[in-house]
Amino acid sequence: MAVFNGNVLKIIALLIMTIDHIGLILCDNYTPFRIIGRLAFPIFAYMIAEGCHYTKNRKKHFLMILGLGLLFQLALFLAEGSLEQCIFITFSLSIAVIYAMEYGRSRDSLPAKLLFPLSLLLSFFLCELLPWALAEYNFSIDYHFFGVLLPLFIYLGKTREQKLLFTALGLVLVNLQYGGIQWFSLAALPLLALYNGQKGKWRLKYLFYVYYPLHLSVIWGIDCILS
Repeated sequence: MAVFNGNVLKIIALLIMTIDHIGLILCDNYTPFRIIGRLAFPIFAYMIAEGCHYTKNRKKHFLMILGLGLLFQLALFLAEGSLEQCIFITFSLSIAVIYAMEYGRSRDSLPAKLLFPLSLLLSFFLCELLPWALAEYNFSIDYHFFGVLLPLFIYLGKTREQKLLFTALGLVLVNLQYGGIQWFSLAALPLLALYNGQKGKWRLKYLFYVYYPLHLSVIWGIDCILS
């Protein structure tokens, strides 16, 4: 029985993500918390795919995620000199790939048709080739190329069963690259199976956008105090 709307699933994912980052930053990479944290990414990826289906303003949707990602990365670089890209950057690429595919579907011109494969090539370059070239600077895209593709796989599903199947396929590809405890991400599938396809009545969109940098700032602040 599908009992969770999108808002409930996102709140669950936020809590899981917080546990994960507490385990990573405050508890010296505490394995049980990191295992729990593997469930957050699949839920967020699923919601990103759903957002691409239902958003009324694709340009605003994309620029909001990308802008938050770039602002967070700027703050992270100034604070720590880190070039490790956050999940907002991963999902920005996912959204760009999905919208490029839809743009090509809606137009008959060759440039429009080429936009989707070019977006895939660009994502592969940013996720796999550029980190290799910038290895000494620790540049990386969170969850790499298959992480970018996961929302696309989900988006392609026409029914809930297809979406769950494509989610599982995408996660297996991510897990084959990461290995280890990342395989626990498949435990998110039963939660996603309870999704009823509805957004929910609460207007929490901006909470989901600001919570990521906010909770990390709080956790890092606590870590600095304890240190």
